[in-house]
Amino acid sequence: MSASTTSAPAGDLRGLAARGTLVNAAFEIGLTSLALVKGFIVAAFLSRSEYGIWGILVVVLVSLLWLKQVGIGDKYIQQREGDQQLAFQKAFTLELAFNGLFLVVLAVAIPLAAVVYGQPDLIAPGLVLSLAVVAVAFQTPTWVYYRSMRFGRQRTIQAVDPLVGFVVTVALAIAGLGYWALVIGAVVGATAGAVVAVLASPYPLALRYDRGTMRSYASFSWPLILASASTLVIAQSSLLVGEKVLGLAAVGAITLASSVSDYANRVDQIVTATLYPAICAVRDRRDALFESFVKSNRLALMWGMPFGIGLALFASDLVRFGLGSRWESAVVLLQVFGVLAAINHVAFNWDAYFRAEGRTRPIAVVAALSMVTFCAVALPLMATDGLDGLAIGMAATAAVSLVARSLYLTTFFDGFQMLGQVGRAAWPVLPAVALVLVLRAVEGGDRTLAIALGELALYVAAVVAVTMVAERALLREALGYLRRGRRVVPVA
Repeated sequence: MSASTTSAPAGDLRGLAARGTLVNAAFEIGLTSLALVKGFIVAAFLSRSEYGIWGILVVVLVSLLWLKQVGIGDKYIQQREGDQQLAFQKAFTLELAFNGLFLVVLAVAIPLAAVVYGQPDLIAPGLVLSLAVVAVAFQTPTWVYYRSMRFGRQRTIQAVDPLVGFVVTVALAIAGLGYWALVIGAVVGATAGAVVAVLASPYPLALRYDRGTMRSYASFSWPLILASASTLVIAQSSLLVGEKVLGLAAVGAITLASSVSDYANRVDQIVTATLYPAICAVRDRRDALFESFVKSNRLALMWGMPFGIGLALFASDLVRFGLGSRWESAVVLLQVFGVLAAINHVAFNWDAYFRAEGRTRPIAVVAALSMVTFCAVALPLMATDGLDGLAIGMAATAAVSLVARSLYLTTFFDGFQMLGQVGRAAWPVLPAVALVLVLRAVEGGDRTLAIALGELALYVAAVVAVTMVAERALLREALGYLRRGRRVVPVA
């Protein structure tokens, strides 16, 4: 690939986006399911306190790394420079610089976090885990394939990290290494992913920098930094207050509920990531943007709404027949997080459209409003009512976020109606919920695993049947793009 290649998407953008959404969704659902399974497997070998230590580690490191996610990759996808090799190398230079800076920040922050949480056991695994930051910087060559919508190549490379991490983590957990299994697995996985990405890079890695590029990236990124900081406050304060007021076991429950919710949200991220290069390519065509927004939301809600509501229905069975009685206190939290995961799927990718136009300030405003609501409502309720109070506060935070992004979307798209989106997503699930509740009302005797699995199968079958009828036109259109996408000429 020459230095002058634009590496922009070529061919039928609609077909590429539709096919990419379906293919990437199937591919990434498998990988995120693997991560979810890993979490449950490791939970079976770790105590709640050990899992709590891991939960604090994840929040401390990932939260700080959220501050590093300043949109360098997003800005690289958005740019339209003539020399794409130079554009990539400048983006790689900035990414490596920020990762190096955060490695220093983590070296200072981890001991401080250990003092704040009163957990000196955080220091050693935290410092080891921070080494993955360096490896992640060398996975940036996947951005080139992402920008050109060569998703098969991109996702194959990205699969190395979680697959290697899964094998190493599970093996070490079975061997009895406790939370060290998760730490070592994460570092080994990130390193393996970096090695493969560098070997597959279409451009040579080099350090290239100029002030104009820095200014351009900074104006795009500072609202994203504020948004990430707001998310950091929510994540850190929930675990800090939880550990101080409710104990380390409660932190484990919060971590588990969050991991399940993150699983549902990851699918949204897949769809958004798939569409983002196409959104940037057609950002001057409002009609095309609106069509992609509506249809991508409908496709994602076919998954997100049934999963979240299903989690709320079967959370007690998951704990009783799967995780064990020691996780009983997490049932209500799992149920609420399931409902919130379903609701948060509505207009889930709104921020991608604002990023494509370079309007990142609304993203910061919505994140700040969510942070204020969480601190004002969720934290006091958690202190007085425990995990149930946290659940109520999270519901209030989600409601504020939904209203805020709805207001911004009405200024972006003429005719946008949030209530219509919610109603269309919810009603295919209602018959399945009704069937399960009726069965539970007439059941007698002790609840068994067979009964729970039977209800789950009925729920899934009912959701699939109603969705096939309600969204048959959209599904037929999407499958048509998938078939035609096989004949699209690959991007050079």
